[in-house]
Order: sequence, then C-alpha cells, then structure tokens
Amino acid sequence: MRHVWMAGLALMSAMAVSGCVSDKKYHEALADADATRGELERARAQKNALEQQVKTLKDLNAKFGSESQIARDELQRIQHGRDKERDTIDVRTKELEDKVKQLSAQNRSVKQEYEEARRHNEQLKSLVARYQKEMKERSRSLSSGMDSPAVTAPLGGAGSSSKAAPAPSPLDAPAPAASLLNINKAPSTDLVLTLGVSQDVADRIVSNRPYRVKGELVAKNVVTKDVFDDIKDRITVSP
Repeated sequence: MRHVWMAGLALMSAMAVSGCVSDKKYHEALADADATRGELERARAQKNALEQQVKTLKDLNAKFGSESQIARDELQRIQHGRDKERDTIDVRTKELEDKVKQLSAQNRSVKQEYEEARRHNEQLKSLVARYQKEMKERSRSLSSGMDSPAVTAPLGGAGSSSKAAPAPSPLDAPAPAASLLNINKAPSTDLVLTLGVSQDVADRIVSNRPYRVKGELVAKNVVTKDVFDDIKDRITVSP
C-alpha cells in the first residue's frame, strides 16, 4: 500500500513539473502499483500461513504437555505400586524366614525327641531281654525242682519181680501255675516284659479279651502262629 501511494505521489509530482504525462509513464506507474499490490497480497498470505503455523504449534505444545503430564502421573502410579509391592514382598519374605526358623526349631526338637525315644527303646529292649533271661532261668529252676525220685513198686508173690517206675522227664512236667501269665488279667506292660512281644501285640491281646482258650489268640488274629508257638507254654487263661 505504501508503494502505491509513493508511486501515485511520484506520478503527481511528475505531472506538476512537466504539466503532462506520457502514456508510457502512466502504464509503467500502473504496472508498478499492480506489482506492489501483488507483493502485498503475498505478504498477507505468508503472514496468515505463519499465524496458522504458530497456532498449530501452540496446539501441539499443549497436547504434548497434556500427554507428558499423563505419562508423569502414570509413571508415579507405577512407582507407587512398585514400592507397595516391594513392601509386601519384604513382609512376606520376613514371614517366610520366621516360618523357616520355627520349622527348623521344631525339626531339632523332633530329632531330639526321636533320639530320646530311640535310647528309651534300647533300654526297654535290654530290660525285656534281661527279664526274658531271668524268666527262662526261673522256669528251668522250677522245672528241675519239681522232678520226683523213682518209686519202687511193692513186692508181689514169689514169682513177681520188682520194677522201678521211670522218673518223669523235666520236659514232660507242666509249668507251675505261678510262672504262667494270665492273658485275661495281665496288663500290657507285663505282656511286653514277660513274653517279649511288642507293645502293639500286647495292646491287641488286651483289647480282644476275654479268652476262653489260649488258641483264641490265633483264631481272633491277635497274634501269628509263630508268636503263639513261642508264648503258648508261658500263658494261661484260667481265672
């Protein structure tokens, strides 16, 4: 616009000085004015384009700022969740460590109890063996003490001859009643110590009472045949 005015002023000045203007000069001035208007329009278009670009950049900057804030919030949330999860893991780890310590202590206690039970079992086995040995020696002593001397048969007539009765064998002599264990009355501890059976067998003998005959130990599946053969001569069911 400025160039147009300047061109007009120049034209008027030239007219005032010379008093007339040639057609050539006039058309040149008009061409300059048109060129100036074109430049002005292009400048305005560039200005509008630049303003649009600035607006677009501002919008993008605001969008990026919002997205950046969202990303920071999400990162903070993740960090908070990670810290919370780490605290939970630490607490759980401490609980597991305490549990391991408790189990280790219980394991040591169980091992100690097992060793004590094993030593006690060995003592019981030794005591049972000693009692069995004493009972066998006592049974042999009682059996030998009950042996009777040979009895001479009375004389008959002249043709009769005298014979000495054979002495009974110690193996044929019955065991004295005092040495027999009554399985209908004896406690389980006496069954273990006297007969040498296990505690489980002794408990089964007690729980299946009463017995009318000794053979019911096998008939009721209380003991095996081998165990019965081992103890049958040392037990009784008499009241």
